[in-house]
Amino acid sequence: MTDVKGFFRRLDPDLCVVTAAAGGEQAGCLVGFASQCSMRPPRFTVWLSKANRTYEVARAARCLAVHLLAADQRALLEIFGGETGDEVDKFARVPWHEGPEGAVVLRDAAAWFVGTVLSRTDGGDHVGFVLDPVRGGGGRGGPLLRLSDAKPVEPGHPVA
Repeated sequence: MTDVKGFFRRLDPDLCVVTAAAGGEQAGCLVGFASQCSMRPPRFTVWLSKANRTYEVARAARCLAVHLLAADQRALLEIFGGETGDEVDKFARVPWHEGPEGAVVLRDAAAWFVGTVLSRTDGGDHVGFVLDPVRGGGGRGGPLLRLSDAKPVEPGHPVA
């Protein structure tokens, strides 16, 4: 089998913070695997690690919120990528408001949308949540944080 690690090392996608709310719980995490997956109708897929608390809450959530972070929002990167909701209340440290279906929307995100979960796909150590966007906001310009920007951050959960 040909070595594909070199291919994957060259990828540097935009980072997202995904938040979920269900059963009186809230969770959120940094996501490096996310993409638009359909133009008509518009659809987006986010991949959540099975090792992450956000995945557990998202399994019961009707909607998820997806947030883009501007390059100067390293503090949000560190909270949602370097802390675990098993030990820290991340939402006590950031301004947020309730969105559609009780979704947790980060106020300071460069851009965001809330999407209804249409389906889930097991991809191995991550599960893909296909979302139907219902409402969005933001519009802060400038470059976004990318996967390479997260390398110095020690993950809140070990990589599975």
